[in-house]
Amino acid sequence: MPQKEEAKKILWVDDEIEHLKSHILFLEKRGFDVTAVSSGFDAIEEVKKTPFDLIFLDEMMPGMDGLATMEEIKAINPNLPVVMVTKNEEEDLMVQAIGKQITDYLTKPVNPSQVLMVAKRVLESKKIQQNHFTRNYVEQSNKLRMKLYGPMEPEDWIDMHRKLSQWDVEMDRNPDVGFKESQADFRKECNIEFCKYFEKAYPAWLKSKNHPVLSPDVVGEYVLPHLRRKQKVYFIVIDCMRYDQWLTIEPIIADYFQVEKDYYFSILPTATPFARNAIFSGEYPDKVAEILPEMWKDAARTESSLNANEKELLERQLKQKVIDLKGELRYAKVLEQREAENLARRISTYQNVGLMAMVFNFLDLMIHGRSESEILLEIAPDESAFRSLMRSWFMHSSLFTILKYLSTVDCKVVITTDHGSILANKETTVKGRKEASTNLRYKYGDNLNCNPREVMLVKNPEDIRLPRFGVSTTYIFAKEDYYLVYPTQYHHYVSKYANTFQHGGISLEELILPVITLTPRA
Repeated sequence: MPQKEEAKKILWVDDEIEHLKSHILFLEKRGFDVTAVSSGFDAIEEVKKTPFDLIFLDEMMPGMDGLATMEEIKAINPNLPVVMVTKNEEEDLMVQAIGKQITDYLTKPVNPSQVLMVAKRVLESKKIQQNHFTRNYVEQSNKLRMKLYGPMEPEDWIDMHRKLSQWDVEMDRNPDVGFKESQADFRKECNIEFCKYFEKAYPAWLKSKNHPVLSPDVVGEYVLPHLRRKQKVYFIVIDCMRYDQWLTIEPIIADYFQVEKDYYFSILPTATPFARNAIFSGEYPDKVAEILPEMWKDAARTESSLNANEKELLERQLKQKVIDLKGELRYAKVLEQREAENLARRISTYQNVGLMAMVFNFLDLMIHGRSESEILLEIAPDESAFRSLMRSWFMHSSLFTILKYLSTVDCKVVITTDHGSILANKETTVKGRKEASTNLRYKYGDNLNCNPREVMLVKNPEDIRLPRFGVSTTYIFAKEDYYLVYPTQYHHYVSKYANTFQHGGISLEELILPVITLTPRA
């Protein structure tokens, strides 16, 4: 038999406590254990010897008033919830009480149902929220699972990924609900079906004008409309940011901005050299290779420098689409902490900006650093812990400093990412010449060979708007949470890269990405 839950202990402090017997009896009949005292001094003595869960505290008492009593109580137990009960509704008193960290307050005369509602809200809100989440999760996941095996459109996949990500973040806040394993299994199930869908749909999207928003469409869809209205725009690309990771920092940003969310699909490969160039140029990679032929002619060996022309590509896109900026175009790429701090210091000096594009690489660096650092791997052993790490980084980042400043400026801020990432856990072998690219979620080279159930093989790069580097150039993209290893040094690669974040392949996490439009509340 499950153990009976112990009654929550409430201390009620009021110099006229004898007039509150009916209220106390009302609470006791509903399972609360109530101790009543008539002075602040008695309350302090009780708190010293009894672990109370909640205090109702009269604000006006002779000898030691409510605020002074609360200060002493908080010194003993700073985490003990205190509900102030007062006849005085003056704003200054409430400001003082809130400053001393009251949990809630009631105005006299109070009735028993008000007291009960406050007690349940303070003491049982987490349990109530968990029960609500449990019911909602079971109901909604069953509906989504039924929908998963029916006809799915792009917007259905966006909704699926959005729900899965919201549940992931909700489970971070409520780790005791017990659905993490079920959620992980359901996400894998969704990714299996999504990969089947995407492998067929993606080439068709690229041949049709009627396709969902893709990487080359992002600036045109979400940045240019503001520029045409002569608004100042700050366009921020956070490299390698997943939607669930955005959700961990959204509540922080929402204090400063009104938040509007949209979504788009990354192109393949879901990797910076291809996807981010597509965003800034408004073109697919085959066209970018035509625009910058010198840069792309030896791409397999120079991939790390393929994003050196983002400002020029953005300028070209603005010129092609006949955008007359109200001010000048600025561009900044932030690769290290010192650059970020300098940009944060200078941001207020950019008075004549019409469009400022900023790229922040810190999240991508953390993801790759986790693969190389035992300390980072211990801090962030799984996706939930990595979300927490990302939130901690953001709270103390120069990016947050910049956003707080921009919340005071008449502007629009558009935040997006070039691709997401997936925690790779299953290896699949690939055969090819040593000149092939070294990426773990995608490769391109001559005559690559792989398992078609675990990898999408593209023999004709033109079919998905990718550049060709030789007569026999083929591309492969890992599906679900697979990562690519060569038969030679197989065990070395498996031991090194299992349970690491990777990108470039096909999964909900890598492909379905947020575009956030922020309007300053000020």
